Amino acid sequence: MSDFERDIVHCLNSFFDDSGVGGFAYRLKQARFNTQYVDVIVDSLDPRYYLAIECKSLKGNKIYFTQHFHKDKNGTHQVDSISEFLTRTGRRGYLAVEFRGGSGKPNEAYLLPWHTITTEYAACPGITREQFREGIALTRSKSGYTLEQL
Repeated sequence: MSDFERDIVHCLNSFFDDSGVGGFAYRLKQARFNTQYVDVIVDSLDPRYYLAIECKSLKGNKIYFTQHFHKDKNGTHQVDSISEFLTRTGRRGYLAVEFRGGSGKPNEAYLLPWHTITTEYAACPGITREQFREGIALTRSKSGYTLEQL
């Protein structure tokens, strides 16, 4: 599991603990021959928090659909397979992106609703950091990322 995925799980579980909302975030164990549709699953009886989150951590100011997402062995693009997973499970989807700042610069992380991702996927080659700034910002602290509201 990448550090960013671990940070997202910790961030969401801290959010649930602090807000008193019933929910639990976790990552399914990845197996070589099993499909992993998303990186983080969130279970909650509250439908607002019944989620699936794909995580990406990258250098640069734009996430590209051809470079940062993959196709499976059947040629299905990752955005399409995640969209199908969300439809089948009834979960709300998000893309969590960490823009790594590099030496001496802070990392920035954001959540964008999956419907925004699919709209942009159909219209352009990628999504800029500025577009992510219009989403849900995760605040960086010593203990990791903090989510104020979802």
